[in-house]
Amino acid sequence: MAAFEEMAVLPEIGKAVEEMDWLLPTDVQAEAIPLILGGGDVLMAAETGSGKTGAFCLPIIQIVCETLKEIQSGKASQGKVKAQAISPTWILSVWDRDSAMAITPEGLRCQSREQKEWHGCRANKGVFGKGKYYYEATVTDEGLCRVGWSTSQAVRDLGTDRFGFGFGGTGKKSNNKAFDNYGEAFGMHDVIGCYLDLDGMSISWSKNGQDLGKAFSINQQLKNSAFYPAVVLKNAEMSFNFGATPFKHPPSKDYVAVCNAPKQNTKHSESADVAAGPVKLVNNAPQAIIIEPSRELAEQTFNQIIKFKKYITDTKIRELLIIGGVNVKDQMSVLSSGVDIVVGTPGRMEDLISGGHLSLTHCRFFVLDEADGLLKQGYRQQHT
Repeated sequence: MAAFEEMAVLPEIGKAVEEMDWLLPTDVQAEAIPLILGGGDVLMAAETGSGKTGAFCLPIIQIVCETLKEIQSGKASQGKVKAQAISPTWILSVWDRDSAMAITPEGLRCQSREQKEWHGCRANKGVFGKGKYYYEATVTDEGLCRVGWSTSQAVRDLGTDRFGFGFGGTGKKSNNKAFDNYGEAFGMHDVIGCYLDLDGMSISWSKNGQDLGKAFSINQQLKNSAFYPAVVLKNAEMSFNFGATPFKHPPSKDYVAVCNAPKQNTKHSESADVAAGPVKLVNNAPQAIIIEPSRELAEQTFNQIIKFKKYITDTKIRELLIIGGVNVKDQMSVLSSGVDIVVGTPGRMEDLISGGHLSLTHCRFFVLDEADGLLKQGYRQQHT
């Protein structure tokens, strides 16, 4: 057995690297490859010529290959995805969020770095029927934010339709696009308590433990609706506690943490059911995107990928090089016909993404290669 195969690398990939006279993995490869194959995030720093390109390309090719096989065989369908979509714990839903809203793996912190538009998300569970419920949200980075409750019918821009109720950092409550003074402004490190009274059909908030009073009476037409914790951000970040850990400011009498809501009053997000449908490939949505600081480095990485997948013949992995100096219409044509791995430079990549020709919806791997080079070229804003 080849040395690379001992790290669970596919025999076909092992044969290709052996043909390239890679008999033993380098130190960075020995550490990074098993971690990436196991689903981990990796930050690599090593000198030139240490095999960093192989360290991330080999596991990416393998996982893309295995995913394509599962989809083709029909195994990557409802059951597997539904297990991921419906979590037993209360977290922010990756299936019910806007495109620029990032959610941490544990599902309790979200961030949007979009400076011109609002982007929102909801929790993966809601409450309905009866009871009094509470959760906390903490501002962890400066920006604009609104937090509160919404039904599944609401838009994610919390407080701009009749199904969403928000409290913003400027000291305004909002519902159905009506922004009225309420409480006081809040910002960095402030803890906002979100109260929902389904018995009295009302919503209120607190700031750092101080009760701000009743904000809304809920219309009786929403009596049978489920209400989900919701947030919308503009260049901001917030963390959430649904009650799995002690609250910084425990709720007032009779209110319980949403995570302790009775099962008969808890509802899973409808978005989780949508996400649990069969997995399908989307032609212009690659599984992996690798960004390089220069055209030359992008070409080198692209050529290495072709060499690494040389002996994978039972599954067709489609790769595309996106760089300047090449007819963009040709690149758009390849994208529309289907691609699995994209290697490119930031400028052309950004043009295709903003134009809707390159979708990020199915991206499982995002690699910033030679990150210091990207920063030196002034791409800090795009990659933070």
